Order: sequence, then C-alpha cells, then structure tokens
Amino acid sequence: MNARTPEYTRGQALAELLPRRIVVIDGAMGTMIQRYKLGEADFRNEALREHAKDLKGNNDLLSITRPDVIREIHAKYLAAGADIIETNTFGATSIAQEDYALAHLAREMNLASARVAREAADAAATPDKPRFVAGALGPTPRTASISPDVNDPGARNVTFDALRGAYREQAEALLDGGVDLFLVETIFDTLNAKAAIFALDELMEERGERLPVIVSGTVTDASGRILSGQTVAAFWHSVRHARPLAIGLNCALGAALMRPYIEELSRIAGDTFVSCYPNAGLPNPMSDTGFDETPPVTGALMEDFAKAGFLNIVGGCCGTTPEHIAEIARRVSAYRPRSRRDPLFSGLVAA
Repeated sequence: MNARTPEYTRGQALAELLPRRIVVIDGAMGTMIQRYKLGEADFRNEALREHAKDLKGNNDLLSITRPDVIREIHAKYLAAGADIIETNTFGATSIAQEDYALAHLAREMNLASARVAREAADAAATPDKPRFVAGALGPTPRTASISPDVNDPGARNVTFDALRGAYREQAEALLDGGVDLFLVETIFDTLNAKAAIFALDELMEERGERLPVIVSGTVTDASGRILSGQTVAAFWHSVRHARPLAIGLNCALGAALMRPYIEELSRIAGDTFVSCYPNAGLPNPMSDTGFDETPPVTGALMEDFAKAGFLNIVGGCCGTTPEHIAEIARRVSAYRPRSRRDPLFSGLVAA
C-alpha cells in the first residue's frame, strides 16, 4: 500500500494536521442527552404528534425535533477542546429507524444532524484551530454475519445489499449536510462495515468527492475479538483495502482493558493513523454518567496511551462528557502524535 495520504476534496486540513499533533474527537452524545431529562414530547414535532410508536430514546430524531439541544452539546464539546465533532446519526439508518417506524425520515435526520454539527463547528473554528465534522455511521441493530436464531446458524435478518443501500442513503445526506469526513464506528460485524465502506466508495466516486474515512471497531470482551469473531489484526486486514485515514477502536471497553488492543493496532497498522475513544470505564448505574471513571482518571489513562506513542486521534465514548474531553485534551497536548513510519515512537513535543 502507498502510505502517502491522498488528496481530499474535503477534510484535507485534518489529514495535514494528524502528523503534527494528537487530534481530539468529542465524547458521548447519549450521555449528554440524558442530562437534559427529555420526555416523549421532546421527540415529537407536529408531523409526529399522532405517531403510533413511542419515540423517547430515539436520540437521532432530536436533530429534527430539538436541534437546540444537539447544537448545545456540540458547542460544549468544542469548548472543551474537541477538534472533531460527530454528527448525531449513530442510529440514523433506515434499518435502525424501522424499530420506530421512521425509516422514511432517515435522510431528513442525517441532513439535519450534519447541518447542526456544521453550524456548531464553523462557529467555533478559528484560523489557528479548525474544527471538523465527522459523519457518524453506526453499526445498525442487525448483523450480516451472525444468525439471530440459535437453532439456525444460516439465518440472517439483513442482507449486504440492504445494508449498502441504507448506508448509501445515510452517507449521501451527511455529504449534502456538509461533513468533512466519514466515521464508520462501533463495528461489531466487519461485514456490516464493508457494506458501509462499499456505499461510501460508490457515493464518492459518483459525486466526484473524496473525504477521509475513519474506521473504528469494537472489541466486545477480554477475548480481544469483535462480536463476529475477528481479532484486531484480522479486522485491520479486512478493512485495509479502504485506505482509511485512521483505524481505531471505540466503545465496549474502558481504556485500561482496551490498551493491549490499541497497542497491537499501533504496531501493525503502520500505513495509517490510529484512533481511540474508549468508554469511561465500566458501567456503574450509581454514577451520574452511568460509568465509573471521572475525567481525571480517563485523562490519565489516555495520557499514558499518548506517552506510549499509540495515538493520533483520541476522545471518549459512552459515559464521557465535555469534562472528560477537556481533561484528555489537556493531558495529551504535551505529546507528539504516533508516526506512521515509526508506529511505536514516543516523546514530548518540542519545546
């Protein structure tokens, strides 16, 4: 593979920034939404007033019904030091929205989410600190590789083509809404991710655009494998053909448990950058965020990753807040980013 970063029609400034310093991505959207204690009425507008299904918890819908909340959350992460904010579209595919009988609103959700994030990023950007919007493509609730029926290993509840079509619709709306890059995240089934990558390639080829793509998998337990059975190394080699700007891990684990897998990625993925945004430790229903780690704890762990030379992009997933992101940003700023040519190089930034 050619390690040289390709020229992008959008997001080129991000590609140029990554060799110079560790870039910070935002934290959890869902954790922040919970702080607003929204009710069913917040998830409805006039068009959805008589919708038959309960909509509370359909957070992607808030970009349409309560864009003020989503914009405020983006602004808080930007104020905390995030260079990249993610669109509120983790579950905004037509496939995921079938659970709420809102598949027909998938395009509108993605378009609205991208525009809200774009407005927030542009308002915070300065010549010295550009801000970037990542169009988030989540895994969907269905898996192309695993049977939903324990009695029928060959059964599937979704096809590759259906996933490809849903991701294509989502990506097109995100592109139209002004995103700088695409983030295929929380991957528990690599075949789902391949459908997303295929859709992105098709879309960008047809539109004459080329945006950076970040691919982020999810190691689900101490076995070191994603849910569909691949090790971290196998996962990387399965998506390497997409030439992502960065490969990484997010969700499921806190930083302490994620460390060996990020270290492995940093070692083997020498021709791309590495991203890492773990959960704030283990779930804890007694905590305000639902997770164990306070900002200083998460910040210290991510500083250790930076010191070890593992990181190019860092942030937080479930349970993290703007306070976590501010602490991470402060602590990692003292360290050089991981080099693609010397993946395990480490050191402090030049004085």
